[in-house]
Amino acid sequence: MERLFNLQELGTNIRTEIMAGITTFLTMVYIVVINPAVLSAAGVPFDQVFVATIVSAVIGTIIMGLYAKYPIAIAPGMGMNAYFTSVVATHGVSYQVVFGAVFLAGVLFLLLSLTKFRETLIRSIPDSLKYGITSGIGLFIAFIGLRDAGIVVASPSTLVTFGDLGHPVTILSLVGLFIALILMARKVSGALFISMLITATIGYFTGNLDFDGIVSPPPSVEFFDLDIAGVFSQGLYSVVFAFLLVTIFDTTGTMIGVGEQAGMIKNGNFPRAKQAFMADAVATTVGSTIGTSPSTAYIESSTGVAAGGRSGLTAVVVALLFLVALFFSPFVSAIASLSAITAPILIIVGCFMMEGLAKVNWKTFDEAFPTFATMLIMPLTSSIATGIAVGFITFPIMKLVSGKWKEVHPILYVFGAIFIIQMIFFPTH
Repeated sequence: MERLFNLQELGTNIRTEIMAGITTFLTMVYIVVINPAVLSAAGVPFDQVFVATIVSAVIGTIIMGLYAKYPIAIAPGMGMNAYFTSVVATHGVSYQVVFGAVFLAGVLFLLLSLTKFRETLIRSIPDSLKYGITSGIGLFIAFIGLRDAGIVVASPSTLVTFGDLGHPVTILSLVGLFIALILMARKVSGALFISMLITATIGYFTGNLDFDGIVSPPPSVEFFDLDIAGVFSQGLYSVVFAFLLVTIFDTTGTMIGVGEQAGMIKNGNFPRAKQAFMADAVATTVGSTIGTSPSTAYIESSTGVAAGGRSGLTAVVVALLFLVALFFSPFVSAIASLSAITAPILIIVGCFMMEGLAKVNWKTFDEAFPTFATMLIMPLTSSIATGIAVGFITFPIMKLVSGKWKEVHPILYVFGAIFIIQMIFFPTH
């Protein structure tokens, strides 16, 4: 095993890699609960999403560990699952159609991973827009968390307003949120997952949560009949593009960040990048056929690297632990049924996604406004695709009128024009 993963060359050992894998798993296992809870709101059967989440995580992470040999874990991404649900609701289409869009995005990602166009596309998008998109997704899922917790509720006069803090679910949500915040502040490993367990325990003893069991054989699932034709008949091209674009640069950013932390990137060179992207693309494509939203590299992998993980063995350990989670579906289903347990995690993860805003040059208006518009539109329209479209339209226009048109990559002008045509003549709402 040491020879397979080059452990000696990387300055690590089997014990360190196993501990690093356990650390990474504990920091990201919340997705096993959160993802089914979010997608089931779109009508997707809970057990189907539960198994699909684990299967896609195992496939992507195993490929990452054995093929790319990086200590990076793959799983369905936060934000994309919430966007999936919003597409079903706002476009009035079946979840089979949206899974068709995810499948197409996955296939395109696979193809792009084999070409240079992926790198060209990433370079063409300015950093400020990337940060705006990531932050907009963060606001989007944080808003969903606040809504699920009952902290904000619908209002006929102001659209949203402050909720009733005396409601049992809201009280428990706030308790869970503060438990998570305390654990995060104390830098406890696996803080989000531990906070969910504590909140679930409180919910059980206060009568808000019932368990029908803890362990059971894995639920049986079947492949979906993807409605790919519906993607074209409903004109969901911007949805496919949103899934594709966010997955590409989210994965790229995470891999580069974790790779640099692990000391694997030398002079800007990212070895085995093609293999690493294949892991994500395959997980997304396969996941769409059995019931989950796009997969991505998890930034939580950095906790495993901090624990000493340097090789693909760390990722293999994470994948094996996800397989073990397959046998806890009754426990996961019960926890996911109480929004007070999952809502605080959505709020905190939303906060994590704000980090890039510190890198935006807010004093340069033609950089600042497109970023602001992108992140503002996403939560207000419940559409990541619309936020991306607004950013891709306003950025080249602002640079053009500022006399800085040469700073814009030609691809961005093309996409801007396409989005203008789509929003005027082929609106998605």
